[in-house]
Amino acid sequence: MDRYLLIVSTICFLAAVVRTGLALRSGVFRPGKFSFFTIGLGFIFQTAFLSIRGHALGRCPLTNLFEVFIFLAWSVAAIYMLVGPVYRLSLMGAFTAPLVVALQGFALIAPIDIRHPVKLPANAWLEFHASISLVAYGAFALACIAGVMYLVQERQLKTHQLHSIFYHLPPLTDLFAAITRLLWWGFALYTLGILTGFFTGHPLPRIQVVAAIGVWLLYAAILQGRHLRWLAPKRVAALCIIGFSAAVTLLWGITFTAEMHPLP
Repeated sequence: MDRYLLIVSTICFLAAVVRTGLALRSGVFRPGKFSFFTIGLGFIFQTAFLSIRGHALGRCPLTNLFEVFIFLAWSVAAIYMLVGPVYRLSLMGAFTAPLVVALQGFALIAPIDIRHPVKLPANAWLEFHASISLVAYGAFALACIAGVMYLVQERQLKTHQLHSIFYHLPPLTDLFAAITRLLWWGFALYTLGILTGFFTGHPLPRIQVVAAIGVWLLYAAILQGRHLRWLAPKRVAALCIIGFSAAVTLLWGITFTAEMHPLP
């Protein structure tokens, strides 16, 4: 039953993607309540899936690569639901929905939902470490999406080819402010995730620790470059895209290693 909830959730996000695609094809893009409603509905079904899966497992549903991808998609949607209205980034939903569809679609199609036997009770510190780290990834994903929006708008201004979507993009200064805040939120949450990893009572595989610290150093360098004004806003936006792509690749490696060396 839980997979049916996930399929319905994916359909909701796909509806937002299709609606945006049709609007862009017609040449008249008007962000309305439909995308926010369908994303919100998809988020509810995501939450229901994670709740049912968690109760069935008796722990946080992060026991395999399938659940990690779904939790990451849930984190992206959750951060969007919080950030979009606050920073008036209604158009961000048009960029967020395709990412969630890609994550959940891959998880549903790929044969990665492999159940691992659980021998010991859940470890609260380990679950908090894993879940808060993935929520941080959600913030990094939104920073990446805001970076894409920044580069799209900057490109249209540079080429003087203003499409209908341009008039619904926030000003570049607002977008860059959102990018900076999302980076700081993600960095703070990820730092907390790394620190709590040392209180799990179990030694983490070295490759996981190295990969996690690598992601932390990557975003620390971006924030340091931003703070010292070594990086122009356009460069920061581009690095957000590169950084999230690298972080997701490392996340895959971390999760794969965890499945090869499962912790209780």
